[in-house]
Amino acid sequence: LLLGSLGAPGLGDPGPLEDVVIDRYYIPKVCLREAQMGDFIRYHYNGTFKDGKKFDSSYDRGATVAGVVGVGRLITGMDRGLQGMCVNERRHLIVPPHLGYGSIGVAGLIPPDATLYFDVVMLDIWNKKDKLQITTLSKPERCNRTVENSDFVRYHYNGTLLDGTPFDSSYSKDSTYDTYVGTGWLIKGMDQGLLGMCAGEKRSIIIPPFLAYGEKGYGTVIPPQASLVFSVLLVDFHNPKDGVFLEHLEVPESCKRRAVTGDFVRYHYNGTLMDGTLFDSSYSRNQTYNTYIGKGYIIPGMDQGLQGVCVGERRRVIVPPHLAYGENGAGDKIPGSAVLIFDVHVIDFHNPADPVEIETVYRPEGCNVTTRDRDFVRYHYNCSLLDGTKLFSSHDYEKPQEVTLGANKVIEGLNSGLLGMCTGERRVLIVPPHLGHGESGARGVPGSAVLRFEVELISMEEGVPEGYLFIWHGDPPESLYEHMDLNKDGEIPADEFSAFIKTQVAEGKGRLMPSSDPEKVIADMFRNQDRNQDGKITSEELKLKSDEDQEKVHEEL
Repeated sequence: LLLGSLGAPGLGDPGPLEDVVIDRYYIPKVCLREAQMGDFIRYHYNGTFKDGKKFDSSYDRGATVAGVVGVGRLITGMDRGLQGMCVNERRHLIVPPHLGYGSIGVAGLIPPDATLYFDVVMLDIWNKKDKLQITTLSKPERCNRTVENSDFVRYHYNGTLLDGTPFDSSYSKDSTYDTYVGTGWLIKGMDQGLLGMCAGEKRSIIIPPFLAYGEKGYGTVIPPQASLVFSVLLVDFHNPKDGVFLEHLEVPESCKRRAVTGDFVRYHYNGTLMDGTLFDSSYSRNQTYNTYIGKGYIIPGMDQGLQGVCVGERRRVIVPPHLAYGENGAGDKIPGSAVLIFDVHVIDFHNPADPVEIETVYRPEGCNVTTRDRDFVRYHYNCSLLDGTKLFSSHDYEKPQEVTLGANKVIEGLNSGLLGMCTGERRVLIVPPHLGHGESGARGVPGSAVLRFEVELISMEEGVPEGYLFIWHGDPPESLYEHMDLNKDGEIPADEFSAFIKTQVAEGKGRLMPSSDPEKVIADMFRNQDRNQDGKITSEELKLKSDEDQEKVHEEL
């Protein structure tokens, strides 16, 4: 009912008015609805006479006015002047006497035949037929699941009245609001407004008073009959009945074995909250996380989530809080009741009972002679982690690797894997850490790492028993010292000793411990026999090892 307009009340005398005069001196750019007959409204006003004297003010009472417009509960001029208003619109109304308090007035307050001037701001409009108004502001591309009744939700929100006046915000508390949905812990409108949301979704939820705090309002911040506007960001949600949820992101085509309870797993991970906030990462430490699974060393959700993984698998493990850090959270990175997402890359795993795994890639035909303990072998190898990371290779050097098997010169797993090989044979060895470099690792080898060796046996030489540097193929000569004393001067210097041993080897009467440096082996033999270290061996000093061992037995007896 816009029948006339004045720039401001009191500008000139329009004469007797037939109807209310409306000046819409502020109209908001956005007007989602206008007050219609039968709508519930809330507004503030100042009421004055033509001379500016105030007769009433909702501001002075510190409370807005709430009522139904257009049904005769207000003076007629006010009923007409408020219709068509938008929230936050401001109007000047001039109400002639016959549309106000007429010829009677209000005793002690409004004289008879008074023209009334109102300055009004509309704060809220709603109707009993209103429904919840939900607007999706943003939504993640992936949404595997939405909120249902009985779910536990964590969300941030800004709460305002319909006119934009803020009344509460979770952001100001630096903490999400955490609660169950559909169990009566929230106002009805919020219970309904959160249903169907995805983690990470943002919504605007406009709640009419009868689905909010109704006639009573809430404390001093929410007036009676107030519509509420919530801007909501759903951080995460879960159900107390939830188990661990798995997404198999990448599974190797070849998976000979899957991890089970009791296995020791090495894996990299990124740990995030459902909104994508990173709370931890093994990559940032440049070190895998190493642990037994199914033994309670890690949160129950990860204990379950790592069951059945393959080496090289990438898996996403979504863990509800009751299988993670519960209501208390952990430190300042993991809030209470937070759902955790782990993106895991399994580097390797083993069991403490695992032996060396041997795969023969190639074995020559007519293979009759194989390596035994104490044999001297030459071999090529490539060593890597199970994820393919190259560690070492004999091909990087001029010669193959050389070692006496069983002499504790290589890790136990490699030593075992080289036994029983033919010259020219190729094998792949999988060596668990307890037969490798253990929990501590070695230079270039991570702790608890499973190692993969590709080995090729180049050559082998028959060895000698442990503790021996030379063995006779038959019985040693009688009067050994006299045979060894080539110039018969009663003493045996190093060159004479060396010449004698080399002759025995050349004639096939004995053999040295295999070595890449036979001269050193002979020098060690001489040093052992030259007991007083005077550079020569006397008849009293020369003893066969078998005789030495027998003497030790008698000493012990």
